[in-house]
Amino acid sequence: MQILIINHYAGSLEFGMEYRPYYFAREWIKMGHTVHIITADYSHLRKMNPNINTDFQVEKIEGINYHWVKTGKYHGNGIKRAITMIKFVSKLYIRAKRLATEIKPDVVIASSTYPLDTFAAQRISKFANSKLIHEIHDMWPLTLIEIGGMSKYNPFVIMMQLAENSFCKHSDTIVSLLPCAKQYLVKHGMHPDAFRYIPNGIVCEDWNDSHEIPIEHKKTFDLLKKDNKFIVGYFGGHAISNALEILLKVAKTITTPDIHFVLVGDGVEKESLQKLARNQNIENVTFLPSVSKLTIPDLLKNFDAIYIGGRSSPLYRFGVCLNKSYDSMMAAKPIIYAMDSPNNDVRDYKCGVVVKPEDIDDIINGILLIYNCNETEVYEMGMRGKKAVLENYEYKILSRKFESILYN
Repeated sequence: MQILIINHYAGSLEFGMEYRPYYFAREWIKMGHTVHIITADYSHLRKMNPNINTDFQVEKIEGINYHWVKTGKYHGNGIKRAITMIKFVSKLYIRAKRLATEIKPDVVIASSTYPLDTFAAQRISKFANSKLIHEIHDMWPLTLIEIGGMSKYNPFVIMMQLAENSFCKHSDTIVSLLPCAKQYLVKHGMHPDAFRYIPNGIVCEDWNDSHEIPIEHKKTFDLLKKDNKFIVGYFGGHAISNALEILLKVAKTITTPDIHFVLVGDGVEKESLQKLARNQNIENVTFLPSVSKLTIPDLLKNFDAIYIGGRSSPLYRFGVCLNKSYDSMMAAKPIIYAMDSPNNDVRDYKCGVVVKPEDIDDIINGILLIYNCNETEVYEMGMRGKKAVLENYEYKILSRKFESILYN
């Protein structure tokens, strides 16, 4: 089968996130399929971007055919990023017939964060007479309205809404990373039988062939362990949505001297968070740079517990799908889960404690609960998470589940 994935921000282990298209493509190739990924030459999510000379330049990475589209660079979420979206989709739309003829896809999967790629995907699918699947990562345009504060009458929001309505009506199947989005999509034109839930997950090979953390990180953890610190770790983006200022308040308020917080990652809020920690003399917090995907297993070995949190958001009513949750479970570490969503693996698999988001006292109580557990309780808590992720969230399992959709 010829599979075409359209994802503006697709990456690889070499380039960095996002990893989902890469992981599925890699598994489908092992199953005997041919996979093409059309993606942009620049993404703010990647640690490294390719240098390309022409539009739709092809590069083979681990058997996957990457077709790079020149869109230009941007910073933040301003007008320049919106322009790159228009460029990406427009170039695919114009080239649709040629792409359909050259690739001859049996299935086209539109998988960008934003829904505009459905127009190009529909056109390619029509020329190729192929199956059309739309994959939802985030709830656009609701994210723009409920989180970004944009008016539903904003021209950009209207454009996104037209795209959402279009993919709901014209896709053969809609795959969602959010388990509770079905009824919303039905209201926008999706047939009830078209909905499928397939989350992100982990790749066992990445954990078996993991890399060591940088020296800076190793020295920090060695010093903390030497002082017998109980390390509460956070890894990932430092953005407003992660509500890390709440974790700093927790660190400032908690009175147990053995507990130390380590925040690993980068993001637009990191500098202000570091400034806040300095200004308020919060000495039990250490900030470290982000690490590569393959060093995550080695990083998580150094945490005694892992904090996953965010702001209270109405968007979470559709569910959440966080890579860090699956990594934390795979690491067999107890999780302090400070998010409010209908799907909750920490609760369901009893692999940590669930606390109220943005509630400092409740988060502290959750940390202390794990801190006061004995070694056997902590071990069993962690192993319940690891067992659950291996049985439900391994990409070999998820890719077979997705593959069955390609045929039906």
